[in-house]
Amino acid sequence: AADRLVPREGTEWCNIWMPNANRHELPRVLLIGDSVTQGYGPDVEKELAGKAYIARLATSRCVGDPVLHAELTAVLGAETFDVIHFNNGLHGVGSVSEKEYAEFLPQMLAHVRKLAPKAKLIWATCTPSHVNGKFEQLAPNDANVTERNRISTELMTNEGIPVNDLYSLMLPHPEYCADGLHYKAEGKAMQGKQVAQAILKWVPVNAN
Repeated sequence: AADRLVPREGTEWCNIWMPNANRHELPRVLLIGDSVTQGYGPDVEKELAGKAYIARLATSRCVGDPVLHAELTAVLGAETFDVIHFNNGLHGVGSVSEKEYAEFLPQMLAHVRKLAPKAKLIWATCTPSHVNGKFEQLAPNDANVTERNRISTELMTNEGIPVNDLYSLMLPHPEYCADGLHYKAEGKAMQGKQVAQAILKWVPVNAN
């Protein structure tokens, strides 16, 4: 769908972080996601210090955007990863329908598999969307988020890819919300710990 007219956000952004690019002693892990992933990334690095190198690609691009595939190509072409923990879905809510999401997510998966055929893949569900300032209330568009999580979980399960359910992890903890979508330090740490545990199951044994 490279010729597709994708709805743009007011500001589009991308953050690629590749620590220890010149080192090769430990397994290499890539976190793919958005600003939530960017938030827990440093916590995953702390949790897995001495066990794996943790790179990340955080982006505002949603599935169906050819720019997302270009960003994936840039990162996955630069390095070989043992484990890829990936997520996409909070961006595009309201502009990309869930029907389109179900159509475009397999394209993202196929692209990742093509560029990183040996990597162990782990999917992460999207975190809840709360009303800003009234965090105990889920935002109206959380219904879109839960539908996307249902679609992605079904796809990944059918494809034999384990699912790290960050939605269920964070749902009982609205007190960790910072603004309705992002999290305070305690929430990031909680996510980072669960992400690290999910990754550790698949990090090559010689890492210990």
